[in-house]
Amino acid sequence: MERTTLRRRALAVGTATVAVGALALAGLTGVASADPADSTAPPVSADSLSPGLLAAMERDLGLDADDARSRMANEYRAAAVAAGLEKSLGADFAGARVGGARATLTVSTTDASQTARITGAGARAEVVAHSLDRLEGVKESLDRAARGEAPKDVPVWYVDVEANRVVVNAATTAAGTAFRKAAGVDSSLVTVARSAEKPRTFADLRGGDAYYMNGSGRCSIGFSVKRGTQNGFATAGHCGRVGTTTNGFNQQAQGTFQGSTFPGRDYAWVATNANWTPRPTVNGYGRGDVAVAGSTASVVGASVCRSGSTTGWHCGTIQQLNTSVTYPEGTISGVTRTSVCAEPGDSGGSYISGNQAQGVTSGGSGTCSSGGTTYFQPLNPLLQAYGLTLVTSGTPTDPPTTPPTDPPGGTWAAGTAYAAGATVTYDGAAYRCLQAHTAQPGWTPAAVPALWQRI
Repeated sequence: MERTTLRRRALAVGTATVAVGALALAGLTGVASADPADSTAPPVSADSLSPGLLAAMERDLGLDADDARSRMANEYRAAAVAAGLEKSLGADFAGARVGGARATLTVSTTDASQTARITGAGARAEVVAHSLDRLEGVKESLDRAARGEAPKDVPVWYVDVEANRVVVNAATTAAGTAFRKAAGVDSSLVTVARSAEKPRTFADLRGGDAYYMNGSGRCSIGFSVKRGTQNGFATAGHCGRVGTTTNGFNQQAQGTFQGSTFPGRDYAWVATNANWTPRPTVNGYGRGDVAVAGSTASVVGASVCRSGSTTGWHCGTIQQLNTSVTYPEGTISGVTRTSVCAEPGDSGGSYISGNQAQGVTSGGSGTCSSGGTTYFQPLNPLLQAYGLTLVTSGTPTDPPTTPPTDPPGGTWAAGTAYAAGATVTYDGAAYRCLQAHTAQPGWTPAAVPALWQRI
């Protein structure tokens, strides 16, 4: 099967926005002391996972509704713990991943003296030889070698945090070895693996809805966004160039591509006209739309679901972050590799974990009948590249950059250190802390479901 990109609208959707990176959680000054896979962990609210998403997780991941909610709660917490440990471990950090039915978090380090810090945060510690920085440096050398001309018969390369190596997937060992040598990287850090994978882009304002480019070709909307007062949506760069016009799923005039990058990266945004209202949802394809609450990135091993205009909902897990993949049109870097399937027309569509937006569909191999591997462009770099804000539920305005002078009534306060299980009130509602942290301006309980559960 040929490598292709996946083209075919995601109706821009909600009136609420959240500032780019507000949910990144990289500034956590505390991490949970409880095991993130503890069976006593409070589950994700039933309201936060749509029936459609739950049905897709049962079909593709073998999880019933209770298991899916429990797993998502553990994965949310694992992402926050991993972000805090990455910050505190610094150059000794060697990656993080979740695994098993209970999404147990493993954090790797090159310094054995840091294992107590990791286990004290509730994660499993693993001592390895190479830091994540070192391995990503090797991958960057491979990326540079591919920028002049895409390597022949080498479709994919990525950092495998579990193996603690860079993996080059190639049609033949000779092709992969030649690519490694051309990049000038040490063979002791690279594994060349035989692979029949042939990624392609699936090209043919609610996330997952169809849209049409210049009257021909179809892609899927990723997520509703804003740039200032201008409404629009995020999608894949291979779906259109700057100036490409779009029609919506109903074939009515919709918008124009304002920014587009492909190859190299695979992201774009479309500004829509006044007839299209952005909503903070993803199309559930007959089983209820899924609310978008933020864009906290998940870790390796986490469950993730995709909505697209050809194949609807499908789920799988995150296999590797920061992957490079070669399509017929060229090489792109920084995408996330997943076990989720997709087909032509799904390009640009929404990847979401629970209610946290992850990215937009780029391309992959296989079909949803036979199974496959698919790549998504992470959302936060896309938002940052074009100065966009994600439209989300539960946040009536952009989070303030400084503490409000007259905040909503309640006991929650920025600058306070909260332990897991602590309760606060905010804007007339009560919340329970899910993850130990020091509150920052904008991290209000209503805006950050990874940290707070309404009770």
